[in-house]
Amino acid sequence: MTSIGIEHLSKRFGDTVALSDISLEVAPGELFFLLGPSGCGKSTLLRIIAGLQSPTSGRVLFNGRDVTDLPTEKRNAVLCFQSYALWPHMSVRENVGFGLERRRWPRERREARIDEVLKLVRLDELDQRKPNELSGGQQQRVALARALAVSPACLLLDEPLSNLDAQLRLRMRGEIRRMCRSAQFTTIYVTHDQREALSIADRIALLNHGRLVQVGTPEDLYLRPANSFAAAFVGQTNLIPGEVVERNADHTRVQTAMGVLSAAGNGDWPDKIIVSIRPERLGAARDGEGLRAGVSRFDAKLIETTFLGESSEHLLDVAGQRLRMISAPPMLHPPERINVEVDARDVVLLRE
Repeated sequence: MTSIGIEHLSKRFGDTVALSDISLEVAPGELFFLLGPSGCGKSTLLRIIAGLQSPTSGRVLFNGRDVTDLPTEKRNAVLCFQSYALWPHMSVRENVGFGLERRRWPRERREARIDEVLKLVRLDELDQRKPNELSGGQQQRVALARALAVSPACLLLDEPLSNLDAQLRLRMRGEIRRMCRSAQFTTIYVTHDQREALSIADRIALLNHGRLVQVGTPEDLYLRPANSFAAAFVGQTNLIPGEVVERNADHTRVQTAMGVLSAAGNGDWPDKIIVSIRPERLGAARDGEGLRAGVSRFDAKLIETTFLGESSEHLLDVAGQRLRMISAPPMLHPPERINVEVDARDVVLLRE
């Protein structure tokens, strides 16, 4: 397994700064995601790690060895693009073995390795089929098997599920995690799909405008975002401007347009802050139920409801502040006015 280090890496294209002073450490065997909006620099970073582009400054290290100036074949980094790039005239078996043949592996060893990776991706019974006889998900697994066959130092995946429909993407998430776990390769995976990253990654690096915003586990990014961009990009959230009016050992109280909110803990917050509340953390108070300790409650006017099957999304107005609330199971016939409440532990404070 290979550790990957990125040290103060920057990339410019003329006057355009694609990456600015990126430093990262990817542990051996880790499934590491580069997440961010289109144009944030994540694919550029992946191509630099692969050796397909050179940085303007900074270094790339494999197991502590500087590989910045080495070509792709010398660093043994395999990049899977969005398109599967399978040879249409070759069988599944021939496609998977293509890289091994180019590396002049002996036939017996090559066939044994092909058998091994075809079992890993669960295509061993389809090895004689041509790509046009396979589903999109099966073609994606052939492309992954071809990459895994050569035992890469690291596996680099650039939006590998982008060409699949929604249901197939959902199934393939678990398949990719299973395959990467079984193969124990260090894997760096580029996506702009937050759910994909949250459901598969060991850790995530969030980028925006070529800069590193936050690095952490999916739980870190979702529950403890570094700023309002991280909170809004990784899942849905309500962002509410506020001003700190009270601090003590147990909680912080924030004045907002909708009233005073209590947040758990007492950080070193400036007076003016942003409050983040996830829609699923808002709840409708039950009739006649008293206000519990650490809970903030507000009277809300219902604007619209969207039925989502397993849940419902409600757009609310609280004293001019728009909020989104998600209810699971769904509220099918919500009243025009709702008492909305939120626990202090679900009120996240962010710097402006």
